[in-house]
Amino acid sequence: MLSIFFSSSSSRLPSLYIQLNPQTHTHMALAMAKHKTKHLSYITVPSKIIPLHHSLLSKSQKSSPVQTLQFPTNAKFLVLFIFLILFLTFHLGFRLPFSPVPCSPFTSIAGSLQHSTHQWQRVDVADNVSNEFWKQPNDMAYRPCLEFTEEYRKETAVMAANKRKYLLVVVSGGLNQQKIEIIDAVVIARILGAALVVPILQVNAIWGDESEFSDIFDLEHFKKVLADDVQVVSSLPSTHIMARIVTDKQIPLLVSPHQIRSRYLKRFNREGVLLLRGLNTKLSKDLPTDLQKLRCKVAFQALRFSAPIMALGNKLVARMQSQGPYLALHLRMEKDVWVRTGCLPGISLQSDKIIQEHRRLHPELLTGRSNMRSHERKLAGQCPLTALEVARLLKALGAPWDTRIFWAGGKPFGGPAALQPLTRKFPNFYNKEDLALPGELARFSNKSSILAAIDYIVCEQSDVFMPSHGGNMGHLMQGGRAFAGHKKFIMPNKRQMIPYFLNRSLIESEFNRIVKSLHQSSLGQPEIRTDRAGRDVTAYPVPECMCNGTDTRSTV
Repeated sequence: MLSIFFSSSSSRLPSLYIQLNPQTHTHMALAMAKHKTKHLSYITVPSKIIPLHHSLLSKSQKSSPVQTLQFPTNAKFLVLFIFLILFLTFHLGFRLPFSPVPCSPFTSIAGSLQHSTHQWQRVDVADNVSNEFWKQPNDMAYRPCLEFTEEYRKETAVMAANKRKYLLVVVSGGLNQQKIEIIDAVVIARILGAALVVPILQVNAIWGDESEFSDIFDLEHFKKVLADDVQVVSSLPSTHIMARIVTDKQIPLLVSPHQIRSRYLKRFNREGVLLLRGLNTKLSKDLPTDLQKLRCKVAFQALRFSAPIMALGNKLVARMQSQGPYLALHLRMEKDVWVRTGCLPGISLQSDKIIQEHRRLHPELLTGRSNMRSHERKLAGQCPLTALEVARLLKALGAPWDTRIFWAGGKPFGGPAALQPLTRKFPNFYNKEDLALPGELARFSNKSSILAAIDYIVCEQSDVFMPSHGGNMGHLMQGGRAFAGHKKFIMPNKRQMIPYFLNRSLIESEFNRIVKSLHQSSLGQPEIRTDRAGRDVTAYPVPECMCNGTDTRSTV
């Protein structure tokens, strides 16, 4: 700890003292004087404002816990010093290094000691909360409604008595693709009247994570929540271990329940074990209402993360919440994202050439139409937002400059420089590595799905969430936040706003007005799934999984 004290008395001019203490959290204290007595008062600022030689720090740690250096000062110097500190802190947007002990610029030393056990407390931020940016959308009184029909419940009783059929599934991809495939696996098991063996998580060469289902998800909770829908077992019973397994790796796209029964049921009834792979996007989005409710039940209630993940995720949430509301961003700026989307990062000509060359050598990685140029893709709204575009969008939507931002995502192509256009505008910018105490993430190193789960928890609990590009995480986050009461979710209207981003003649105030107007209906308000074909109920849970007072469906 670094503390700077100014002391004064009637007998001499103010003097400056520096107190050094080898602790991880840094504070500065300013002491002022009253007549004939010595008193202390203080402000906390980063120690980097006053650099200290390493040898001085080393010496202080080896000898006395307090080393005093006296500097001749006067009242003018004192006033100038205070002004300099305040100017750097408030007017230049100086960013305090994130500390596990939350402190405002005026936290006392006693307060710091009081918080040394890392007990987080929410700070009053009434001025910040009043900002329009934090205003939540009108939820229109929609609430979860997962009441199943009588016919569905009767089928459950029949399935419980059938112990002959077991569905094995192997799910692949990153965390959020795994979640989507698990959701579909439960529904397919229900369609086929089978018990579901705990899904196997495939080790992917890209993700390199060997975690099992119970490492990531709360298995007992998963079984308990789905007990009235699908029987979930940890392994095949001994009677089926030697059974001939029916395997299908070529599941058709968007299959209906009728097609699933026609394709598998006869062989499944005969052999007793069915193994499915590659379920991603294979199940139809238009299912009977009971099965849509089941998808919501799996996505938003059954798939809870395991206790260790929840514990750490909630700690990071508390640290973000300790100073008021926060925004979560899912940034898609990794090298493979730029390659696959056919877009360019725009950091420099050299970075664009690297992406173009990699794409030329690996054309199979490109998704979508290969005949579109990168500029055409950008105008069509198919490219991830860059850091500069995210910053301009947030500013247009009214985000205060001191907004606390948590960002999730892989390492940006171009490193920290790629994020600078965003961090210059919004300096309070953290990821899980910034928030975690030393050693907290160590047990999860090389566990990409678990680290993604921690990101998911912090994003899910944010006051506002925005993805820079579409994808499985944004898809699930949109539905999850809707199911939780339509918490604010900003969906960038890229197709309509990109032309204004490219129009350099547009003044900032006009740009902000236009962009804000383009997003009036893209802030997480209830949207009816059935008004557009192909919408997934796990992203748009209204009306199958959520009802309001004007709806005739039962609520739970």
